[in-house]
Amino acid sequence: MRKLITFALLLVLIAGCKDDDKDYAVIDEKIITDYLAANNIDAQRDDSGLYYKIITPGTGDITPFNTVEATYTGSFIDGEVFDARTGKFSLVGFIRAWQIGIPKIGKGGKIQLFVPSALGYGSKGSGDIPANTVLLFDVEVFDYE
Repeated sequence: MRKLITFALLLVLIAGCKDDDKDYAVIDEKIITDYLAANNIDAQRDDSGLYYKIITPGTGDITPFNTVEATYTGSFIDGEVFDARTGKFSLVGFIRAWQIGIPKIGKGGKIQLFVPSALGYGSKGSGDIPANTVLLFDVEVFDYE
């Protein structure tokens, strides 16, 4: 009886450990590469899965721990804008895609980020952003500290 209960618990644990992120990683990769191809965008892929296109490199060495003065537009893959702001943003408080992508440029730099859901708002979403959503950001960094 003890073995049966242990086996049943093991099955429950295995079933509960389904790795949805892997499924969404594959789905997101296809969405992003299809979008890039359809729009003739030559973007690079980071090992994290983030795609990016540096428009202007900028100067200096931004780290994931800096605060940047920037302007950005965030949109869904269909072009609908969900946010646009200018201000100072601590990269530590932003989505992982920004922590990876923004250090690829410097002061005066411009970049486009093509964000798989795991590097955005993941399986929880945020506000008007549904769970497991690919996002696009156009970012220009004016300065950093």
